Amino acid sequence: MRRRTVAGGVLHNAAVAASALLLGLAGAPGAQADEGGVSFWVPGFFGSLAAAPVQPGWSVTTIYYHSSVDAGGDVAFARQVARGNLKANFTGNLQAALKGDADLGFVSPSYTFASPVLFGGQLTLATLGAYGRTVGDVDATLTGALGPIGFTVSRGASDTTVGFADLPLFANVRWNSGAHNYMTYVAGNIPVGDYEAKRLANMGLGHSALDGGFGYTYFDPKSGNEFSAVLGFTYNFENFHTDYQNGVDMHLDWAASKFITKQLQVGLVGYAYQQLTCDGGSGNRVGCFESRVFGVGPQVGYVIPLDKDYQGYLNLKGYREFEAEHRAEGWNVWLTFSISPAPPKAAHMQ
Repeated sequence: MRRRTVAGGVLHNAAVAASALLLGLAGAPGAQADEGGVSFWVPGFFGSLAAAPVQPGWSVTTIYYHSSVDAGGDVAFARQVARGNLKANFTGNLQAALKGDADLGFVSPSYTFASPVLFGGQLTLATLGAYGRTVGDVDATLTGALGPIGFTVSRGASDTTVGFADLPLFANVRWNSGAHNYMTYVAGNIPVGDYEAKRLANMGLGHSALDGGFGYTYFDPKSGNEFSAVLGFTYNFENFHTDYQNGVDMHLDWAASKFITKQLQVGLVGYAYQQLTCDGGSGNRVGCFESRVFGVGPQVGYVIPLDKDYQGYLNLKGYREFEAEHRAEGWNVWLTFSISPAPPKAAHMQ
């Protein structure tokens, strides 16, 4: 096996940005699925060159994330159940509109070890500090019955939360063989973020979760052509604040790009998200509530030489969502800037 630095070794953002966002966005309105429309995994974490090796040493990634979404009655109703506002079993019809916006900032330090592990793989560990603002609004008319008593209720609600997110822990191992690169990762959620069960918008998730998966990157330095895909699965532990447990989720992030020069990259990004098993727990009043969404959009990246030891990478990508089910749908934008060790000049793409 040969280890090689790809595109100047700076495209560290794919894995680091993923770890930086694994938990910070979990409570944001733009991350809606599962319990009350909120999932652990935020589609779009992984991007170009996700499985490609990087230079050993310390790196830091900063991310600005904005999301704007809306949803109908099923997600709005589920959000009220998750908040503990609806505890009785009843039948009814909900005409509602849920809107959410999120603006979050992340700082993610990571360390890549020089010594190989697991048959020559490259190990990276990362964590995150995240702070931001989420806003949720619901306008609804509920017509239904509690036993023999019928009712109609119209109401609007709005909630804004500013604070810190949960603490993510992330590890991945990458292997390289010529133009082919492979990666496996595992991530976990420590639920210490700003969270209250009855709030419409939260920064924290309210429960622990484990996520893991596998990735592949094809990259030809001579042509500049690149394709990456990462498939992962999430197991959610029960939220003891609400007695609700999300089902198992599957997510696929992909990216295709071309390096026009050794510094300038353009391409497309996308994702697919599908909940595989039903939600559960004694606090579940919405049934199976399996969620799904797809997203696609453009990306542009640029390698920035800093000095002989470090270099930067700036990436802008955006997604437009479609075919959402039991989940809010909208658009999101990621602006990432990372600083990582510079590779030897001989390793730069020609």
